[in-house]
Amino acid sequence: RQPAKTLWYDRPRYVYLEFCVEDSTDVKVTIEDQRLVFSCKNADGVEFYNEINLYARVNSKDSREKRSDRSITCFMRKWKEKVAWPRITKENIKPAWLSVDFDNWRDWEDDEEVERAMVEQYAEV
Repeated sequence: RQPAKTLWYDRPRYVYLEFCVEDSTDVKVTIEDQRLVFSCKNADGVEFYNEINLYARVNSKDSREKRSDRSITCFMRKWKEKVAWPRITKENIKPAWLSVDFDNWRDWEDDEEVERAMVEQYAEV
């Protein structure tokens, strides 16, 4: 087992995590109040496993994941909205497999509409 390369970014209401595994199978995502556990296999049968103790509490009931051919994206509703997360992990250490998704990282001003549209787009899938 090895950790999947993971990107994350922060939004006013949600925190997003993207596990970069192509052609994933056997995807399992468990989202708890302060922990996320992810596992899957890729086309070659390699097993991936990531466990993240989250920086702050999330609402596990209003959190979901979406699989595509290239990755699995999870979005987790923050318990305290509009509070920025300086990092995704509880511990102040950055695992080698984890990095910030700068393409999606934006300042929050005027961003709620964008976020709502993204969540609705995921919900339709």
